[in-house]
Amino acid sequence: MTIQLHDTRRGRKVPFEPQHEGRVTMYLCGPTVYNYAHIGNARPAVVFDLLARLLRRRYDVTFARNFTDVDDKINAASIESGKPIGEITERFKRAYNEDMGALGVLPPDVEPCATDHIGEMIAMIETLIDTGHAYEAEGHVLFDVESYPDYGQLSRRNLREMIAGSRVEVAPYKKSAHDFVLWKPSTPELPGWDSPWGRGRPGWHIECSAMAEKHLGNTIDIHAGGQDLVFPHHENELAQSRCAHGGADFARYWLHNGFLSIDHEKMSKSLGNVLLVHDLVKEVPGEIIRLALLSAHYRQPLDWSDETLESAKRMLDRLYGALRGVVVSPAARAAAEPPAPLVAALEDDLNTPKAMAELFVVARELNKAESGSEREALAATMLAAGDLLGLLGQDPEAWFSGDAGDGLDAATIESLIAERAAAKSNRDFSAADAIRDRLAADGVRIEDGPDGTTWRRA
Repeated sequence: MTIQLHDTRRGRKVPFEPQHEGRVTMYLCGPTVYNYAHIGNARPAVVFDLLARLLRRRYDVTFARNFTDVDDKINAASIESGKPIGEITERFKRAYNEDMGALGVLPPDVEPCATDHIGEMIAMIETLIDTGHAYEAEGHVLFDVESYPDYGQLSRRNLREMIAGSRVEVAPYKKSAHDFVLWKPSTPELPGWDSPWGRGRPGWHIECSAMAEKHLGNTIDIHAGGQDLVFPHHENELAQSRCAHGGADFARYWLHNGFLSIDHEKMSKSLGNVLLVHDLVKEVPGEIIRLALLSAHYRQPLDWSDETLESAKRMLDRLYGALRGVVVSPAARAAAEPPAPLVAALEDDLNTPKAMAELFVVARELNKAESGSEREALAATMLAAGDLLGLLGQDPEAWFSGDAGDGLDAATIESLIAERAAAKSNRDFSAADAIRDRLAADGVRIEDGPDGTTWRRA
């Protein structure tokens, strides 16, 4: 079966065919690091983590997710707090990765920072000027939107209508209201870099184009992000990248997740309903939050409430309840595959509600099974499905004891066990013992047997 994905530009679900056989490049717009991520920021991180997991079953995937670490919001946070910009961005980069890790989001293959790619941005801007798609004005460099006839293709907006209906106050140095900034001057107290147009800093849109080009090439397979980024951010990325690359397409598939609301209201500071993941994970196990974010189809709106979390917890209770008391050997665990109908649901444009329904089919079969071998096989199948979905990574007893959110997660435990096995094979027994001691200190007991090493929480 061919993977089907809904492409925003074409406005429909289409078969996914990578540019190069066996290899996929994927870029997700990451956070601007001036504060903790809110639950709306977490939705694309979780959704497209799942897509990356799914694609890796078939392809060699290079997945990039960036950090925007130069931005006017960061500058404002620095002024307000009195702390250096670098201190703020480093703090919130670490916090973002920790908070997303708590939701089972795996690290991307590449995690570029905008400030490490200023040279690439300047080079791309120079190309756009040389090819007549950008112009310099009063220390700014702007993209000339009218030089790109296909502008508006992604968001289905007509440029002439946008210009005619524009209420944007046109800066005196702009040719048109919709021309957007590629480079802008910096005053002495703001971050800036030397450029052919004077000391300044990049505009937001050019950052992602330059980072994607650097790490994934001129044309990438999948560009992903929240629905709020379709216009203007992704529209502008598409325009400048195509113009900088002689008309070559920037992304072959554009995927966008739907909006998230809080109790049927838009999340906003003015309403006081901004829900930070950093705070939520202190109260709710990350696995519950992850499942809640996957409970609706990714392209549909998701309304977040206490009931959303309670429903996700009830579902996980039922799944862990089915697994409770079933011993799965390392061999059975390694050989297991997710159920084919579940994989098929995910390959049909990430249909997570259908995939979860298929997981519950296996759970019901496990509850009815009587023979030990059948129960082990079904439990192994459930765990393999959990690996794909980023769920069921806890010991069932720990889950029901209320300790599921504490200590090392399952992926970290498995990684440490693999490190210990490698140390033992290299006869570095002191390193192996140190790993065992570290696991024990975190309440994880390991047992070596003929089929490998098993573990459980004490």
